[in-house]
Amino acid sequence: MARTSAAADLQPIDRLEDKIRQLVAVVDTLRAERAKAVDDAARLTRELEGVRARLGESASASAEVATLREERDLIRARVGQMIAHIDHLNL
Repeated sequence: MARTSAAADLQPIDRLEDKIRQLVAVVDTLRAERAKAVDDAARLTRELEGVRARLGESASASAEVATLREERDLIRARVGQMIAHIDHLNL
């Protein structure tokens, strides 16, 4: 009978031990997931910085294109004026 009593006393300890092991497994899983999330966040931050840099370059290029178009229009107008002057000289 002492044996049955000892086995009955150990059952709650065994269940507690199982629950602690499960809890440790859950904590390990959560730590791994957190580490992965931190790595993903760092990678996404680097990608975002790269996209922002490209966006800045794009805005700069766009402004340069606008400036070049304005210069082209000015040159076109000057050439038109020069051609008009040449036409008047050939009268």
